[in-house]
Amino acid sequence: MARRPLPRILSNGSAQLARSRELARTAADSATDVLHPLITITRGLRRLAAAGRRRWTETPKERRGALLFLVASVVLVVALVPYGPLLAAITLMAAAAWQGRDRSPAASDGPDESQSQRLKSLYEALVPYFSAAEDPEPLYSHGGAWDKAFPTYAFDGGGRISQLVVRYPAYFTDGEAEARARIEHLLAAKSGRGREYHFTWDEEGNQLTVGVLLPLPVDIAAQRFVTTPGETVLGFTDPTRVQRTLPLIQGEKQRDVPPVVWRTGLRSTEPHLLALGQPGSGTSTLLRSIALQALQYGDVVIVDGGGTGEYACLTGRDGVLAVEAGLAGVTASLEWAATETERRLIAANQAHQAGDPPPDDTKRPLWILLDRPTAFTHLATADGRKDPQSLLQVPLRHGRPANVTVVVADQLDSLDALSEPVRQHTRARVVLGPATTEQLESVLGAPPHTTPIDELPPGRGYARLGNGPVHRLQVPATPNPYDDATPDALCEAVLDLLPPRTTPADGETIPEQDQSEGEPERVPAEGEPESAPVAPEASSESEPEATPALAKEPLQNPGPVLTKEK
Repeated sequence: MARRPLPRILSNGSAQLARSRELARTAADSATDVLHPLITITRGLRRLAAAGRRRWTETPKERRGALLFLVASVVLVVALVPYGPLLAAITLMAAAAWQGRDRSPAASDGPDESQSQRLKSLYEALVPYFSAAEDPEPLYSHGGAWDKAFPTYAFDGGGRISQLVVRYPAYFTDGEAEARARIEHLLAAKSGRGREYHFTWDEEGNQLTVGVLLPLPVDIAAQRFVTTPGETVLGFTDPTRVQRTLPLIQGEKQRDVPPVVWRTGLRSTEPHLLALGQPGSGTSTLLRSIALQALQYGDVVIVDGGGTGEYACLTGRDGVLAVEAGLAGVTASLEWAATETERRLIAANQAHQAGDPPPDDTKRPLWILLDRPTAFTHLATADGRKDPQSLLQVPLRHGRPANVTVVVADQLDSLDALSEPVRQHTRARVVLGPATTEQLESVLGAPPHTTPIDELPPGRGYARLGNGPVHRLQVPATPNPYDDATPDALCEAVLDLLPPRTTPADGETIPEQDQSEGEPERVPAEGEPESAPVAPEASSESEPEATPALAKEPLQNPGPVLTKEK
């Protein structure tokens, strides 16, 4: 069926509306220019009237009669003088025009003396890096003009640089990381320490744009994020780095914040995560946040190497298979996780070969969260046991097709103690807390585009997913709700997200007296042999002859067979 063209009013409606809006704006600006003298005089008369009213109010009551007599005398004299009313009106309009003028201070075209001195000192500091003796017309020279090198600049309320565009000569080696790092360090030191700066290098135009980043919000508590299965919110970042926002509650207001979303599952290119940080930087908070999000759709196994009970709130919850803090329990849990990964792979492979969908028990995600596994490495070495990290090789290598995700969190100085599979297969990386540029580059694989600072709030750091860009990160506040130092509001936020307690599988509780007395002796029935183990032995001897027959010739359509025998 041929489509009918839209009516002209619908097809060109937006253009007509834009044109009408532009005409209305132009007419309003023209009217304002024409009526500007009248507006100024009206504003002045209003100010004069307000001043007269204020003067009358401030005059004592005993002097108001004399004031009225004086005003009446002046009006009478003006009325009797030739051209008095006309001169009075002209004088009043002039006074109103003077009072109604725009008193806002005019914006200065250039920086003031202190700002000029700051820009000049910054220019002089860049001369050794951006100058060469062979340059016939150097852009940077001692005592040169800084306004040619800094075409754009802005200052904040404290007089420090908030934005700056730096021009540099074409022979500067802006393609080398070390040369860039020297310039960035110098600009950050001269522009003001304690702030994070973002650097954008335009190699084609030979310009460097320096901007000051606002602090990330630290009052975002743990909550249900609007995500799909397979998406985990690691934290929040700058709005210029991502193209997605999440609606959430920040304090008492609701707003949209750009998140750092980590995608896991069958089609993920970075199925496992490694988080490193200094003590107290918030790695345990990150693991708790990930655990609360993972429990919505999967099961969780937690290994607590710190031994401080940071995950006691998750013990016995639905979906939490184990919370282990001892070497024996950790080894058993990781052995089970490796076996479970192999079982899932075999079951999924058999289903694929048969042309069937994967079994349901292989689709439910399994999360293995390890906090400081290097602590058990030292214990295992001291006891002569196997390193628990060696048991992670199967989940790390084959966890993605089996829906098994591994998250490892440890201290930054324990990076060398992590096993090779952990460092090799964790393509999603997070670094929390203070760290040098060299440490960030060694963990993330690329330097951040911002200058690291020495003092950071808990949960603040950097994240990189695979080969993507490096993001600033602020982990949502997910503290231990059983800690006495935790605010009540944050405790309630975490407790509301916890799943209910797990009930026993049989739904019954065994009385203590039955456990102490032991299992009652079974009384055999009439005709039953007294020795109970005889029956299993007899059945085990008779089964080998019948089992192969059943396996070779299974019963087909057992209903009719029973009818015939009857």
